[in-house]
Amino acid sequence: MDKFSFVGKSLPRKDAFIKATGRARYAADQDFAGLLYAAAVRCPKPRIKILSISAAKAEKVPGYVTLVTYKDVKGPNKWPLVSSDYPFLPETEARFQGETIALVVAETRKAAVAAARLVEIKYKELPFLDDPLRALEKNAVKLHGDDNVFAKFVIKKGNPDQAIRDAHVVVEEEFSTNYQVHAYLETQGVTAVPEPDGGLTVYSSTQCPFYVLDAVAAAADLGYHKVKVIQTVTGGGFGGKEDVPALVASHASVCALKVGRPVRLIYDRKEDFNSMSKRHPSWSRVAYAADRDGKITACVVKYVLDGGAYATLSPIVLWRGAVHAAGPYRIENIRIEAYAAATNKVPCGAFRGFGQPQICFAQESLVDELAHKLEMDPVRLRLKNILRPGDKTATGQIIGASCGLEKLLETVKKRSNWDRRKAKGLRIKDKGEIARGLGVSVAYYGVGLGAKGRYLDRAGAYVNIYKDATVGVNVGNTEMGQGALTVLSQICAETLNAPYENIKLEEVDTSKVSDSGPTVASRTTLMSGNAIIEAAAPMRDNIFKTAFELLLAKGADGSGPMRAAEGLFSIGEVSVTFAETVKECWNRRMKMGEQGWYVAPRTSYDMGDGQGDAYVTYSYSADVADVEVDLKTGVTKVLKIYAAYDAGRIINPGLAEGQAQGGLLQGMSWALYENLAYKNGIMLNPNFTDYVLATTADKPEYDITFIEKPYAGGPYKAKGIGEVPLIGVAPAVGNAIMNASGARVRTVPLLPEKVWNGLNGKKS
Repeated sequence: MDKFSFVGKSLPRKDAFIKATGRARYAADQDFAGLLYAAAVRCPKPRIKILSISAAKAEKVPGYVTLVTYKDVKGPNKWPLVSSDYPFLPETEARFQGETIALVVAETRKAAVAAARLVEIKYKELPFLDDPLRALEKNAVKLHGDDNVFAKFVIKKGNPDQAIRDAHVVVEEEFSTNYQVHAYLETQGVTAVPEPDGGLTVYSSTQCPFYVLDAVAAAADLGYHKVKVIQTVTGGGFGGKEDVPALVASHASVCALKVGRPVRLIYDRKEDFNSMSKRHPSWSRVAYAADRDGKITACVVKYVLDGGAYATLSPIVLWRGAVHAAGPYRIENIRIEAYAAATNKVPCGAFRGFGQPQICFAQESLVDELAHKLEMDPVRLRLKNILRPGDKTATGQIIGASCGLEKLLETVKKRSNWDRRKAKGLRIKDKGEIARGLGVSVAYYGVGLGAKGRYLDRAGAYVNIYKDATVGVNVGNTEMGQGALTVLSQICAETLNAPYENIKLEEVDTSKVSDSGPTVASRTTLMSGNAIIEAAAPMRDNIFKTAFELLLAKGADGSGPMRAAEGLFSIGEVSVTFAETVKECWNRRMKMGEQGWYVAPRTSYDMGDGQGDAYVTYSYSADVADVEVDLKTGVTKVLKIYAAYDAGRIINPGLAEGQAQGGLLQGMSWALYENLAYKNGIMLNPNFTDYVLATTADKPEYDITFIEKPYAGGPYKAKGIGEVPLIGVAPAVGNAIMNASGARVRTVPLLPEKVWNGLNGKKS
């Protein structure tokens, strides 16, 4: 690390100043001449047949301009995504409460909202489904195909049935998890601006500008060269601004083309809750078998996700969950069946962890139950079975050298004083009716989109060095609060030996760089970082060669090595600056702008039996949660979380620490508090008053360690950190509750009433 000038340093965020001073311009801050506003007319029931739509009353609102329906969609009325089953605007049937049926355009947002409420929809209620398990029954109402299955995946290895018959110990249980709302501070927002040539420029709060490009071009029936998408400063995403901003943008764009003026569409919090994607609810049945020594010999999983009314990203989310469903263990006999089912509820999509936190809660809770049945320490059981370099995953993939899971687990074991606490039964009744305990979990996470998403797993970059030695960088992956602008600037600065302050990452503009896929799956550092290095490499060669020649011209001894660091080139006591070198490169008419393109290595995964290389590499985590449980009420408080991560080389330790803290709190919030409620297909608590989130007042103490196991294929041997901090929190907390109080809760969130039921011998 001493050899690096910028990589591995906690340099200040590139966007810190504009955000701290309020100068950042979010989706609602853009100014356009002639701006109009749109508001959605939403489905009032879980499933309806649309008989008619009337704007007669809405037209009387001062400022009303027009009503927009499916008839105004110029292209095919299908949002181009994985399955393309979601209409931009429904024609005859709406499939969930909150679905956008039409839009009103008005001179002010207030007028648009008022008019939208007056639009009359005549409809007939249709039979609906609100339970994914019921949806899979043969006699269920048919919402999608013949079986209500958006996607199904199977992973098979060995003979799990025989292994279970031969096992010394078998554990099998059912688990379920609820929704999680992204709770980004900035709701969905977009402005669509018609251009003189008939095209559109779209300013979108999004983490996937190219998804927006696909949708707008389709809805508007325009060539891609006529649509430009510019990402505005984005106030949080967590996966919730992956797919659905494309739908919001298509609505604004259809409105803008109809009226010939810029149209802004900003969601309020309630409609964002009602209509935008969530973490999938899940149900699973998991079984583990082990021999007398605690070696896990088999794992059998049935995993079901509630996809909601339309497929959106459910097939991709499901696949990731299935691939990781056996946990980060070497197990010879595997059978995993995974289903994404259709229901008449809000469509679900990407959320930090992408299908893994749900099944991780199940399998890591059950591993603890296996340890209990074996009368073995849970950490010891895991150390006996976890993946190490050279081991094979559930899909038969051989784990490479970049795997620090054993060290991670040993680290949290030591730092949490696990052995000392274990000697006291993991339970300390030192506060009367308060019980205290520790719980452990481990997880791994495939970096990038993997075999199922490999056609999207690419990234572009354009690096332009100006005459004054400042550097402009365009990439296709976005900043949404995670620190991408900063980390990618560090990678560019390191590659060119340019001063960090000279680097500027531009806002993502789809007209400046090729489709780089979505900003998800902890892929930005790996993908865009490698693309930047490829773009910068030819210019680096020219710069370093020119610097060497300038040093010789200044009298340096050419037999000695040239040192390049901190934006300075030197041989002995003779030096030249990056700025001097770039000036000379321009004098020599060298090319000072280059494109880079990075494609993830091909994987060998077989979708038939689920065997092969699912991802190019993995990041890893180990967590120990220290909790207190009130034995009278079941209220749980997380006192401290010990966490350790292997995410390859850490480019910016300060930002990595922030990612870890944010992921831990978000995972704890899902584990304990977040409980989105539905009744008869209607969302009951679409607001921050009744949907409870963890706040800074609930924040536990953090003990975070990074163990760097460099990945040879990453930029400066980095992998990805964004997702792993969240994945293992819920099972660690659940296991700690069990160890503290004896109450095993198998459903997330781990609400006080569920813990109380467990304390009193009732099933939760």
